[in-house]
Parts: sequence; structure tokens; C-alpha cells
Amino acid sequence: MKTFFSFLAMISLAMLMTRCGTTGKINTLKPEPSDNKPAVYETTTSFINMPIEIPLKEIEIQLNKSLNGLIYNDSILADDKTEMKIWKQAPIKLTEKDGKIRSVIPLKIWAKFKYGTDFLGLNDTKEINLNGQITLLSDAKLSNWKLSTTSVIEDFEWKDSPSIVVAGKNVPITYVVNPTIRLFKAKIAKTIDDAINKTTDFKPQVLAVLEKISTPFKTSEVYETWFKVAPTELYVTDAILSKSKITMDMGLKCKMQTIVGQEPLNTFKKEAIVLKPVAKMPNKIEATVAAVSTYESASRIITKNFQGKEFASGSRKITIQKVDLWHKDGKMIIALSMTGSLDGTIYLSGIPNYNAVSKEIYFDQMDYVLNTKGILTKTANWLMQGYILSKIQESCRYSIKDNLEEGKKNMLPYLNNYSPMKGVFVNGTINDFIFDKVEVTDKAIIAFIKTSGQMSIKIDGME
Repeated sequence: MKTFFSFLAMISLAMLMTRCGTTGKINTLKPEPSDNKPAVYETTTSFINMPIEIPLKEIEIQLNKSLNGLIYNDSILADDKTEMKIWKQAPIKLTEKDGKIRSVIPLKIWAKFKYGTDFLGLNDTKEINLNGQITLLSDAKLSNWKLSTTSVIEDFEWKDSPSIVVAGKNVPITYVVNPTIRLFKAKIAKTIDDAINKTTDFKPQVLAVLEKISTPFKTSEVYETWFKVAPTELYVTDAILSKSKITMDMGLKCKMQTIVGQEPLNTFKKEAIVLKPVAKMPNKIEATVAAVSTYESASRIITKNFQGKEFASGSRKITIQKVDLWHKDGKMIIALSMTGSLDGTIYLSGIPNYNAVSKEIYFDQMDYVLNTKGILTKTANWLMQGYILSKIQESCRYSIKDNLEEGKKNMLPYLNNYSPMKGVFVNGTINDFIFDKVEVTDKAIIAFIKTSGQMSIKIDGME
């Protein structure tokens, strides 16, 4: 009996050695993923400086759109013994004078004054008609994207002589009105200030631009990649009126991501944006883009690298049919499904890294994952050779160079007189991408890429 079992052992060993030269079935143990948590990772904060320019002509256009016909109506006489109606007669003209806004406004004014005392009914009222051109000089301030002015009347030019209604007839009183115009000029100035404050709120337009910028857009059909900006805070400096335009610096703090695979959601919320006033800010873009590759997408790309390739050692050959990736204990597991001299799946482990020259994600310190029974060693010792492993490692990589270049190319139209809405124009430049680091999560490989550049926004010709 002992001799019989020895004979069976020799036959089994011979069969095992023979299979190594033809086709053998390998049966390795799969290293299970660490867990199945959602992909959560910290993105580096980016900063985008966007100088804003608003021509004074734009404010003039918006002001004239808002103010037409009767622009002021005070029909209550009892509160301050004055009734007043003001009509705009022709378009308002705005110019700059020593850092202030100079407004020339053609107006028609009707006013009723009550004078005397209510004691025993001893009082009377008079009506005054004014028709001319008033010039205001205004200190301008832009706060929270709303332009506010404090105006004083600089000059009057009467088209028709001011008159007072006496017995139903207009009696010229220019000599009386000019010295006493101070009685209601504050109302006229306040009327214009209120109109400017009401019509020159640019915050909705700014938020609309941010919402448009925050909308994810596809940067590559081949790599199925999307670019996304998630604003968190908005900074703005004081506005300066110079050379017939209002300028200020706006700074956007945000997160930037490049997602591989499914289109991401637009998570922008207007009400969540925090607006902070600052004295000054750097005139540049400092951005870190998180290039996210899901394991499914990376597996699909790497599988293409193996198409049509054979890996041989002597008379033994294998062909990789499929590659799967997942994360385990800080390393990547690369599952290679193969056919040929060996049929089955082997598992490699490695640490993801980035080649700045070729702009590729590759796996460093790659080695076989062996199960405790050492089945792989017994059946395919030749596969353990460094030569085979190095050849396999060469194909276990994928380039993001085209992805980055195409992403940059697709971003350029958004920096070349891009108009997310009528009257708003975005311009800028972006420099080359520079690698920062690679991180792995339970769901994806994330390459952090830095870039810099400049951007500006001009508001001109809004509806």
C-alpha cells in the first residue's frame, strides 16, 4: 500500500510539472477591499481673483431704463407741508468728475407748498412749476454689489422760467425760486440717490456668473471626465471710480475637481455664499484641481493597455484579458485575469504615483499578492520572475496628459470673452498644470494638480 501511494504522488508531481509547460489553472485567493465606504476626500482650497469692471455708461443705461416718466410722487401735504411730483424729461447723462459721478438730469417739477398757521385757518398754499436741467455731483460707493450714492445739487439751468400759479395763471418767479430752491433740492437729490440704489444692484448678475461657473462641464469624451468648481466664499474690495468706469477686485474661494465617469451634480447654492469685504487681494489664480479616477474607469483604461500583448518566458505565454482595481490597506490591488499557459486571475499590489514627465498615473513597488498556501508559487514559479513583473508593470499605468491638455483646451473658451449672460464677459489665462500629490480612497484614485493664471469680469450691456 505504501508503494502504491508513492506511485500516485510521483504521477501527481509529473502532471503538475507538465501543466507548467502547457496550460495550468491557477486558483489564488482574492484580497478583499478594505471596506465599502463612499468616496470622501479633502480637496485643497483654490483662490481665483476676478477684477470687475463696470463702465459708467452701463450704470447710465440701467438708470435710464429704470427711471421714466414720473419718477417721484409725494402727494401728502400734511407731513411736511409740501407736495411734489418730478418727471424725467430726457435721458440722464453720467460722467466722471474728480472721482465722483456727475449727473445731468432734465426734469419737470411740480410742487405745492403750504405756509402760514393752522390757527383759525390762517394758511395758504402755492403751486410752483419748474422745467429745466439739474446737475448733481455724487459720491459713489459699491457695497455688497449695490451701488449707492450721496448726491448734492451742483447747478440748475432752467429751460422755462420757474413760475408760480396765481389765480390759475403761471407767473414767472425765477428771482424768487433760485434763492429758495434749497427748500426742496434735498428731495430731488434723494430721489436720484434712491433710483441709483434701486437700479444698480449687480449682486444677482454676479451670483448668476458663479452659478454658471459652478455648472460641471465635460472636458473629455474619451476619458469621460468632468470639471467642476464649487464656490465657498466671495471677497470684494472697495469700488474705485476712475476713467469713467468703476473697478474693484473680487476673489473667489472654491474647490476644484475633475471627476472621471458619471456627470457630477451642481451643488452651488446662492444663499450659502459668504461675501466678505477686504482691503486688497492678490491678482492671480491659485488653483488645485482634484483629478478623480474611479477604479472602474481606471480599470477600463488599463485593460486597453494590455490588448494584443503577450507576456512570455521561454515557451510559456500569457495574455491579460481584463484588469480590475481596488483599494486595500493604503495600497492598490491589481487583479489580472489571464489566459494562455496559465488560466485564471493573479493579484498584484502597488502604490499609485505620478510621472510628471509623461503625466501618467502608475503603480510603484508592485509585487505579487500570494495566498498562504503558496499555490501560485507551485504552479507558476516562472511568473514570479522580475522580468515578467516589470513587463506587466509597464502596462499597469494610464496617462492623464491628454486629459489635462484637453481639459485646459476646453477651459480656454470660458476665459476668452465668455459671456454666461447678456452683458457679462469673462476673460483670462491659465498656465500649465503641475502635479502635487496622489491619494487613494475606497472608491477612487485622486491626483491633485496645481495651476495658476488670471481672470477678469466686465459688466457692459446687460438687459
